This record gives sequence, C-alpha cells and structure tokens, in this order.
Amino acid sequence: MSYLIEIATSDFVTTQSAVKGGADRIELCANLAEGGTTPSAGTIRQCREAFDVQLYPIIRPRGGDFLYTPEEFEIMLHDVKLSREFGCDGVVIGMLGANGDIDVSQTSKLVEAAYPLGVTFHRAFDRCVDPFKALEQLIGIGCERILTSGQKPGAPEGVELIAELNKAADHRIIIMPGSGVRVDNVRWLSEQTGCTELHSSLRRKTRSRMEFVHPGFASSEESYMNNAIDEEEVRQLKKALLKE
Repeated sequence: MSYLIEIATSDFVTTQSAVKGGADRIELCANLAEGGTTPSAGTIRQCREAFDVQLYPIIRPRGGDFLYTPEEFEIMLHDVKLSREFGCDGVVIGMLGANGDIDVSQTSKLVEAAYPLGVTFHRAFDRCVDPFKALEQLIGIGCERILTSGQKPGAPEGVELIAELNKAADHRIIIMPGSGVRVDNVRWLSEQTGCTELHSSLRRKTRSRMEFVHPGFASSEESYMNNAIDEEEVRQLKKALLKE
C-alpha cells in the first residue's frame, strides 16, 4: 500500500525543514495560527523554484469564516491563476454558502481556473451542514481530495465520520485526515479510517537568532520566536505511518 504525508508549512524556512524531513506534499500557507491564509506570491515562487516536491498553496484571502464577498472571490481567482503560472502542483480551496452548504458555483469556477492543477477542498468541509451531500458535490465539481477532521476540532475525535466518509467516497475522491495528526496516532488514524494520505502541521516555535533583544519586548513571543518544523519529526511521522 502507498502512503503519503502532507505537511502544512507557514513560510520558506518551515517548508525547507518539511522537505528535508521527507514530506511528500506541502500545503503552503501563511498565518497557520488562523488556520492558514494565502502565502505571498514571492513565497510561492521561491518555494516552487527551490523544492522538487508537490506544492499546494492554500487559497484563502483571510482568516475567519468561509463565506466570501465577490471581491474576495476575485482575489482567490487571481491567486489560483498565479499558482498555476508558477508551476504549482495544485491548490487548496474552500467556500461555503451562508446556509452551510458548499458554494458549488464559485468552487467550480476555482477548480476550472486551476486546471490542470489538482484541487484539495480544505477544512471548510468540517463546517458544512451535511458532509455526505458535500462529498458528492465535491466529487461532481472535480476536486481530487478533501481535508477533514471529521467535523470535530481534531481528526482523532472525528475518526468515525472520517471512516464513513472514506467508505462513501469509494475511491472517487481522496479523504485526507488532518488536525491533531501526530507521530503517536498517525498509524492508528490510517488503520481506523482506511485513509492513506494524512496531513499534519507539526508546528513548533524556535527562538530568534537575533543577538539584540530590546528590553521593552523581551517577553514578546511575536518579536523573538519564529515558526519552526523539526525535520526529524517529519521523518518519524512517515516512519510511524509506514511501519508494518
């Protein structure tokens, strides 16, 4: 059986660490503390040029909900096209209507704009009103993958629904568990759900290399701590998933 680990990264440095650790695919984000927003064009381009790994930027113009204005949709459309021009392998999107259904019309337009890139529908799925209806809609739209925690804060809590979704998908779309996926549960999640692609951020903080620390901001994590991924932890995550 073939397994795949996707790592969500927050900048060039964390992407570099994830790739060194053996990540099979990168979900490239900014602002992971807000669930991930679209990285800058410069970040996408630099990562594409530097790393020979599947690269999927998230297309999300802001944090918060997944109900977007017409102007925000135009921003998303532009960023999808930019990701395609930069040679990315796919994009990660998600849009809902005010009633909690998938925004089929606008999502379809993003999928069309991305073609021939792959499209993952992200955890906006976990906020939709009917996951099985949404599953069929996303198959019809042409998405290749759904990232989900089983409509719970973390995949371990949502494992039963993830398993049901994977069974209902019946190889027509990939169901990828994400949120709370760690070394100590990745194999269990795969076994319980039947899913072979799993998603993790493995987020850490590392102390800044700044030599001068302004006394007025000495206790400010924002000023003197940076996002980090431990490449060895990525290796261990893959090893845990692949072990027989």
